Amino acid sequence: TARGQQTHDPSINIGVLTDITGIYATLAGEGSVVAAHMAVEDFGGEALGKKIRVLFGDHKQKVDVASAIATQWFNEEHVGAVVDMPNSTIALATQKLAGALGRISITVTAGSSDLTGRDCTSTGFHWAYDTYSNTVGIARPMVGFGLDTWYFITANYTFGWTLEQDASSAVEKAGGKVIGRSLHPLNTNNFSDYLTAAQDSGAKVIALANAGGDTIHAVKQAAEIGISPRSQTLVPLLVFISDVDSLGLDVAKGMTFVDGFYWDKNRQTREWSKRFYARRRAMPTMAQAGVYSAVLHYLRAVRACGTDEGKTVANSMRQLPVDDFFAPSGVVRADGRLVHDMYLVEVKPPEESRYPWDYYKALSVIPGDKAFRPLAEGKCPLVPV
Repeated sequence: TARGQQTHDPSINIGVLTDITGIYATLAGEGSVVAAHMAVEDFGGEALGKKIRVLFGDHKQKVDVASAIATQWFNEEHVGAVVDMPNSTIALATQKLAGALGRISITVTAGSSDLTGRDCTSTGFHWAYDTYSNTVGIARPMVGFGLDTWYFITANYTFGWTLEQDASSAVEKAGGKVIGRSLHPLNTNNFSDYLTAAQDSGAKVIALANAGGDTIHAVKQAAEIGISPRSQTLVPLLVFISDVDSLGLDVAKGMTFVDGFYWDKNRQTREWSKRFYARRRAMPTMAQAGVYSAVLHYLRAVRACGTDEGKTVANSMRQLPVDDFFAPSGVVRADGRLVHDMYLVEVKPPEESRYPWDYYKALSVIPGDKAFRPLAEGKCPLVPV
């Protein structure tokens, strides 16, 4: 039967597992799905003589929902690679599941550095940023400027804990001190108690170890109660351009953070971002640009090794250089980490913004080999000691 033949000769299938309706929908979500489709189109729509199909699923921030979708994709839809996964608990579970089944998992939006650390797998990759790259590049210089006492407001799940841990360790290594923390549930609307505790602590830095909607709410409420650099410096450790757009430049101006992508950086980033904008009416975040890069690299690896068998493709992904607008001269390490430059940026005041989405001032480039945790420190079992 035709159906029987299909099973033997399926298309090349990629699953985008993302947050379509929740707290991370704007920074990843449908935009990640669009980015994956753009990568497939730019690649030519087929590989190894087969059509390339993009599936997507909404994990609803629930590990069981995510695992059910991924299991169905792997077992029934012949999905060779799953990408995105904005939620570190979900990313870790999916990476483990994919590894057990010999499929590729490329985390883009989740941040936990454990993905390429103690929980690394031979078919698991981590693409855009992680909790190390987003904290070390900012904690060291801030402590150097005398901002040496820190208080954390942390999302109470894997991502928040790892972000706080990586930042704390950078603060202490630079000679600073962590003097307190508050844990908040994922997707909360009221930050007043946590912000008050942070103010009362007298810490010079209030660091937000959260993302998306949580970061937006916390920054807005901090502005409302008058937390300002004159008294205490608010440092969100993960900010996407969609967050800045949502906050507006009046509230976000002066915020400094590490980002792995800016649409207006050069000719290539502008060309791609304008194509993305035409479909989404929003400029792409680091997550969405990262999904494009991840899918394109996966397809190039499939073509290079002549199969979509997971282990073979994983080796091919590590051997091939990554070279696109997102990660020019990027390198995939043994632990699955994509190493590429990161950027320290500051949000412009409204009067300096010359056109829509002209939001960032680039302060410095953090070279890839400095941005990410040294391979030897990650405790990834795949890395020879």
